[in-house]
Amino acid sequence: MTEGTTSAAAEGADTLTRLEQEGEIAADYLEGLLDIADLDGDIDMDVEADRAAVSIISDAGSRDLQKLVGRDGEVLEALQELTRLAVHRETGDRSRLMLDISGYRAKKRAELSELGAKAAAEVRSSGEPVKMKPMTPFERKVVHDAVKAAGLRSESEGEEPQRFVVVLPA
Repeated sequence: MTEGTTSAAAEGADTLTRLEQEGEIAADYLEGLLDIADLDGDIDMDVEADRAAVSIISDAGSRDLQKLVGRDGEVLEALQELTRLAVHRETGDRSRLMLDISGYRAKKRAELSELGAKAAAEVRSSGEPVKMKPMTPFERKVVHDAVKAAGLRSESEGEEPQRFVVVLPA
């Protein structure tokens, strides 16, 4: 191996180690939260797309964990932000950690990908831009990725919390 290749491999290993550490800190924080709330759930950690990913799953039906998702994922978003702050407090680094509870984000990602693909198909057939409803940053990212996969481009417009995606003709 050349010096550049060795350096890149070491940097990749350092990044993986850092992300795994973020996942461990987040898991400890979330386990404490589950204990306080007297909720049962298992913590699963992974690294996906250069970010730590932590999931809370339950064997005994996800009814109890739905409290942690909230209406339209509002509680989940807040818990993710609190978990990121806990990681930041321990590491001193800003975290891009993603939190999922009972598969909510995974299901939402599939729905949004389909929505983005449909919007791209509509733009392709009409030749006119399509403005979508306001979305969270997570939702917009998934739609942007789906539109890109369909071979079109998209932009975000507006100010939070009314920021939305516009799918543009090629």
